[in-house]
Amino acid sequence: MFKKLSGLFLAVLIGAMGIIAQDTTTATAPDAQLRSLTSGQKYKIKGVVVAKDDDSSFIIRDTTGVDTKVLVAPESSIKTKGGFFGGGDKIASNQITRGLYMEVEGRGDGSGGLTATKVRFDKDDFKVAQSIDSRMTPAEARLTASEQNAQRVSGQIDELMAISNAARGGAKAAQDTADAAVAGVNATNERISALDDYVVQTTETVNFKVNSAVLSPDAKSRLDAVATSAMTLKGYVIEITGFASAEGGTAKNKALSQRRATAVINYLVETHNVPLRRIGQSYGFGELQAIADNTTREGREQNRRVEVKLLVSRGVNQNVEVRPTAESTDNGN
Repeated sequence: MFKKLSGLFLAVLIGAMGIIAQDTTTATAPDAQLRSLTSGQKYKIKGVVVAKDDDSSFIIRDTTGVDTKVLVAPESSIKTKGGFFGGGDKIASNQITRGLYMEVEGRGDGSGGLTATKVRFDKDDFKVAQSIDSRMTPAEARLTASEQNAQRVSGQIDELMAISNAARGGAKAAQDTADAAVAGVNATNERISALDDYVVQTTETVNFKVNSAVLSPDAKSRLDAVATSAMTLKGYVIEITGFASAEGGTAKNKALSQRRATAVINYLVETHNVPLRRIGQSYGFGELQAIADNTTREGREQNRRVEVKLLVSRGVNQNVEVRPTAESTDNGN
């Protein structure tokens, strides 16, 4: 991975030395600005793709920090560079990914953007950009729209852009920035690996009457607290398991414990709009895993229960607080 990234960085570094955007509005600015091109005028711009609106448009940024919106028409020629003998592979516009260094030729359109007639890039740069994008896209897809960490993704692209900017300051500055970008990618890979690492945040227990799967007012109050806590977290999952005392047959108790777990799920979904994707697969253990003596009334009351565990992803919540499991203070319902 490091070797592939280094190849991309070197290509960006070399290409940055020869960037000449034929536009008088490309003054260097501390923050990226979107250039407005003259309609009908020819342009040739080199830069890195930093954003995609859709399959027919994207934004490239040159080493001066100025962005250009590029529109791809059906007749646009998009190919990899063919080397000594010319040619090159044709590439569909929907295969263009963020982080790809390219050269674009075309004319300004009426909206200030560039309608591309020819798009060219190195095959190695294309492979590396796709490799990076393939690692990022699945992780983003696992988060909901409100939870997508756009700053993390755009931060990596900004680090890649910083390499081309650093080329103007000398090879040493560019290498330092490249090292920082590699460290950022490694940190992101570690975070992606931790997405499936869940830890228990809180645990709650609700109890039921004999042969009943009806939630008591106290049980609903406890579930209200779980739902309220969950809404403050990212990447959470609620694990729900049902249990029964030893009264009655084994098969009947197993079915009863599952009905109790289902009653808890229905309450969280219908009352608090907890998304179904946040509910882990429930299970009814029946008489198994008793926590008290089934030969006593008090023990049977404690065993007629549903345990609700609120878990969070360590990858999404890197500073998550792992709280100790507290015993329920009222198990006699």
